[in-house]
Amino acid sequence: METQGDLNSVEQMNEQMKIRLEKVSQLREAGYHPYAERFDRNYRLAEAAVLADGVKGVKVAGRIISLRYFGKLAFGHLYDVDGKVQFAVQKNKIGDKKFEEFKRLIDLGDFIGIEGEVITTKTGEKTIDIDNFTFLTKTLRPLPEKWHGISDPEIRLRKRYLDLISSEESRIRFIKRTQIIRTIRNYLDDNGFTEIDTPVLTNKATGALARPFLTHHNALDIDIYLRIAPETYLKRAIAGGFDRVYEFARSFRNEGMDASHLPDFTLLEYYCAYWNYVDNMNFTEALFKHLLQTVNGGLTVTYEGTGIDFSGEWPRYTFRELIMKDCGVDIDKFDTREALLKEIDRQGIRFETDVEIASAGRGTLIDLLYKKVSRPQLIKPTFITGHPLDLSPLARKNDSNPLTVDRFQLVINGWEVVNAYSELVDPVDQTERFKQQAEARAHGDKETMDVDNDFLQCMEFGMPPISGWGMGIDRIIALLTNASTLRDVVLFPLMRPE
Repeated sequence: METQGDLNSVEQMNEQMKIRLEKVSQLREAGYHPYAERFDRNYRLAEAAVLADGVKGVKVAGRIISLRYFGKLAFGHLYDVDGKVQFAVQKNKIGDKKFEEFKRLIDLGDFIGIEGEVITTKTGEKTIDIDNFTFLTKTLRPLPEKWHGISDPEIRLRKRYLDLISSEESRIRFIKRTQIIRTIRNYLDDNGFTEIDTPVLTNKATGALARPFLTHHNALDIDIYLRIAPETYLKRAIAGGFDRVYEFARSFRNEGMDASHLPDFTLLEYYCAYWNYVDNMNFTEALFKHLLQTVNGGLTVTYEGTGIDFSGEWPRYTFRELIMKDCGVDIDKFDTREALLKEIDRQGIRFETDVEIASAGRGTLIDLLYKKVSRPQLIKPTFITGHPLDLSPLARKNDSNPLTVDRFQLVINGWEVVNAYSELVDPVDQTERFKQQAEARAHGDKETMDVDNDFLQCMEFGMPPISGWGMGIDRIIALLTNASTLRDVVLFPLMRPE
């Protein structure tokens, strides 16, 4: 129900919009275009803010975020995502007529272009003393006061453009997101990787254990999926002769949402011919240390008050060792889902999940157990190895212990940041595992992988030894920018309609 305060706010908004709409006509009458075609800048705002005093002919443009008048003088600030710069408007410099038009027709939120000389005010702030201004865009809705509406997290997510205008923290975070992705891309390129594109619409939901989004292709009249991972296509590229490939892939999983999970997210995957998972682990540690040094200038990060140290050699534990240490269950002693579920029940361990426990396969149960008792305790970067075979349908069996696979996960602050394999390239073994996944699916386990016959045929033509991994870009960005949820590092996250 709307309150009287809500109604008053709406009425005030309508009145201000009415006034601004009237100014559109007044701008035209005064000879200004209220929605100009272009403006010829010679500096960005951040560049202009560091120019030496006395530089003339400086042309910049931006949104007015502050404006105050002192008789025949006005000060304001222009803003863009890189920063802001102060400007000064003097009546005796631009003339009575233009000064009065500026004062009467220009509001907070409007876009203008200015030309003038760089000075430093008595308060020590770099300022552009305006010789001339060009009106660019009339804003019809007044900007909310940043200490008011934008404190509402719902508004920050739904109207990110307002969040960017009002919050320096948000601007820095999304600029840093770009820096993180660029740094990783450059590191991969410098180490011989090639960036490629793979399909978003697929016939099979393969590449990970996840529930897919299903849609329909009208022209082909077939049901198809939004990809849950680019894995099998990147491996096809390796089979075709690429040595090292990667992709920053928008991926989609029709599952729950929480602080560390989104249904649509950015997934980086890469694959390297002739590596095994140990080579991959070593490369991963080097990549992360390079990333932190480049972006953060050091190997220590503070996330929500917790210090995370990335220096030194990162610890490596097997899956079995962790679970035994944290709850006493030796997963190797329970070789069926029934036996494992009975032991979990005996110990009184309960899972908070939307997975149907009664129909979950052994691999899914082991994964749930690990996430319950072990993963939350892992703060420092830690490699987890020795995953059970039935938890990894695309990973290579370990030569010494065929009940496990050559796989690792990198866990930081309780988040699985990287998932990596020595990839399975044996088509006979892969066929058998696909069959096991299909049987689990038939018994109600929805977090299983569908049989992909086209991928199997590719494997039958032969693949070299391969190791690769996937990393949720949004998760590592959240860690490095101290964001409490993944939605805080996605510019425009999916929201339920208002």
